Amino acid sequence: MVPSEFIRYTPEVETIDPDIDDQLASIIEFWEKKGRESPKAEGTGRAVRGAHAKSFGLVKAEVQILHNVPPAYAQGIYAEPGQHGALMRFSSTSGHLGTDVQLGPGLGCAIKIFDVPGSKLVEDEPDATTFDLVLKNNTTFIANTARHYLLTEDVVNNLPDYLARGKAGFKELLADFLTGKGSLEQSDWAWDELFAFVRAATQTPLRNPLLSTFSTMGAILHGDYIGKVRIAPAPHNASHVIHHELDLKSRPDVFHPTLVDELLAGSFDFDLQVQLCTDLDAMPVNDVTVEWPEDRSPFVTVGRVRIPSQDISGPENSEKSDALAFNQWRVTAEHRPLGEIMQVRQIYTASAKVRRTYNKQPQVEPTSADEVLP
Repeated sequence: MVPSEFIRYTPEVETIDPDIDDQLASIIEFWEKKGRESPKAEGTGRAVRGAHAKSFGLVKAEVQILHNVPPAYAQGIYAEPGQHGALMRFSSTSGHLGTDVQLGPGLGCAIKIFDVPGSKLVEDEPDATTFDLVLKNNTTFIANTARHYLLTEDVVNNLPDYLARGKAGFKELLADFLTGKGSLEQSDWAWDELFAFVRAATQTPLRNPLLSTFSTMGAILHGDYIGKVRIAPAPHNASHVIHHELDLKSRPDVFHPTLVDELLAGSFDFDLQVQLCTDLDAMPVNDVTVEWPEDRSPFVTVGRVRIPSQDISGPENSEKSDALAFNQWRVTAEHRPLGEIMQVRQIYTASAKVRRTYNKQPQVEPTSADEVLP
């Protein structure tokens, strides 16, 4: 596929609610309140993340940007071949703490890449040399607009309470999700979001994190073009994992001990890949409940992520993981998140401030992986 077939970015591809600032203020208020209440609500006495609350492991990694990447893909940070130190945080996607079976198979993987020059789009520390990728083991997200995000997060945050009421609670959950607890007009019911939520709840595979694929879900600017980014496990990972099958009911914590065992035994690799948009109808920017079809545009490998063998077994690993902040907007302008829901995700800066202030944690970016994990 030649570059002329890829959709070039223009501002018209994004649809942003003109009242988004008011919506963002309400969303920030929701997340800050959740953070302030989390020490008591989660029972630890410490503030926890509003999403991705439970860490499964913080690991050192190396990110290699490849030579000879096709020109359309060699944009921004992927235009310069080279090696970067990195940190990767594996986590649950839930905003609560609990046993792994309670939290389910949803996994997050956030990558902090070091020594990336250029101003970043976050308001705090724009001159920091870190660059973040915030990924999940799903290809789609469960809200398309700021309004739906606020309403669905309120429902999802109370998911344990709904499910504790059995069948009746599950029906109420679906009804509240669809209708925004009765606040939405029928024409604005969140059907697309509900279907995405049900797919994520019922079809997210239970896999060893080192055999999982993690995606940005939403679209991002890719230099002149529009893309999505993912990391996919290298094929040889499957040949030397210890835990091919996981049983979340076998013990309270499964994912963290799995990562400990695997990384004590060997190293693992992921392919860092980019998918470029070729059709805005089939591969929309503003509807993040739609998976971009790979037959329209395949993922192309632009880099490698290598996790060397290491010991992440100690309690200090979780503490160091907890002290870090990852943000989709800690990127250079060539990789700006696109669409309304990605605008919403700027609010994680406010959430991180509440958490780290309460926990008396430093609110500065590290300068190297060794600084965090000597």
